Amino acid sequence: MTQTTALSADALAHLRDTRTLPVISVVAINLAVVLSKWATRRRTRLALSQLTQQQLNDVGLTPHVAYTESRRVFWRA
Repeated sequence: MTQTTALSADALAHLRDTRTLPVISVVAINLAVVLSKWATRRRTRLALSQLTQQQLNDVGLTPHVAYTESRRVFWRA
């Protein structure tokens, strides 16, 4: 039976910076880091789009700023 564990972007970045890994491993880890960042951006922008006016006020955002950020594509920082 195979077990998988989700690694954080920080853990993946640490692995990426390890100099003893084979090149293919570094490429795979770099890809995992990028995909992890994209997934986080997508998830947080979706959550941002669902905040109420009161919640936006609590975090100091206007509806326009929240809308603009939530409409950005996930591959854009």
